[in-house]
Amino acid sequence: MLIKFTKMHGLGNDFVVIDAVRQHINLTTDAIKKLADRNLGIGCDQVLLIEPPSDKNVDFNYRIFNCDGSEVEQCGNGARCMGRYIADQQLSGKKTVLLQTKNRVMEVTTKTKNLVTANMGEPIFSPEAIPFVAEKQETLYSLKIDAQTYEISALSVGNPHAVIQVDDIKHVAVNEIGPLIQADRHFPESVNVGFMQILDRQNIKLRVYERGVGETQACGSGACAAAVAAIQQNLVDTSVKLELLGGSLNVEWQGGNQPILMTGPAETVFHGKIKL
Repeated sequence: MLIKFTKMHGLGNDFVVIDAVRQHINLTTDAIKKLADRNLGIGCDQVLLIEPPSDKNVDFNYRIFNCDGSEVEQCGNGARCMGRYIADQQLSGKKTVLLQTKNRVMEVTTKTKNLVTANMGEPIFSPEAIPFVAEKQETLYSLKIDAQTYEISALSVGNPHAVIQVDDIKHVAVNEIGPLIQADRHFPESVNVGFMQILDRQNIKLRVYERGVGETQACGSGACAAAVAAIQQNLVDTSVKLELLGGSLNVEWQGGNQPILMTGPAETVFHGKIKL
C-alpha cells in the first residue's frame, strides 16, 4: 500500500500527518512503528491521522499515535499542525475547525500562515478523571519513589500530566525521573512528566518526558499543563510564555472552568509517499 504523507513539526515536536479523508488507509500498530522509526522509516514523535467526522457537529476526527503504536488522547503541537495542514490542503474553508479527539472536541484557529491557536478545553483536576490515585483533590501531591519525595501537580488537559517545579532546568535528571514517575502506581495509565522552572511572572522554562516517546523538543499539552499548574499556584500571570527545547509557546488560562488557549508555530517540512 502506497500512502501519501506530510512531515510537520511544532517547535521540533515532529509528526507524520496522514490524510484519511482523501485516501483509504488502515493503520496497524506495526505500520505506525515503521512510519515513526527514525532509521528505517520516516521518523517522528507521533503519527497524526485526519479522518472524516464521526459526528455532524465536528469538522474532522483527529487521532494521535505515539511512536510505540499506542493511541493517545491529546497532542497540542499536533493539533496546531493539523490546523495548518487542513488550511494548506484546503480541506476546509473555515478559519476555525472543530477536531474530535479520542476524548474531547478541540477548536483550532489558523491565525497566520505559521501561527495557530488551539483551544485545549478546560483543565481537569479530579483525580479519578486524570486518572491519578489519591484520597482527595489537592493542588500539590507528594510522591515518594525510591526514598525520594517529589512534589507534583497532577491534572489532565485531555491527557494526564504530572508537573514538577525545579530550580534549574538544565541540571534535572529528566530521563531518569520521568520514567520513575510514569511507572508509579498512582498513575494507572502512565503520565506525561513536566519539569518547569519559573523565571518570572510571564516566563517559564519547561522540559517534558512524554508517555510512549521520551523527552521531546516540545510538548504542547505539557506546556498547557505547566502553565495551568503555575497559574493555579499564583506563580505566574494568567498569560505566560513557555520556553521549551524547540522554541516558545504562549498559553493563556483565566482560571476555573475557562478554556486553555495555546498559540504557537506549525511548520511543514516535506511531502512524500511511502509503501507499507
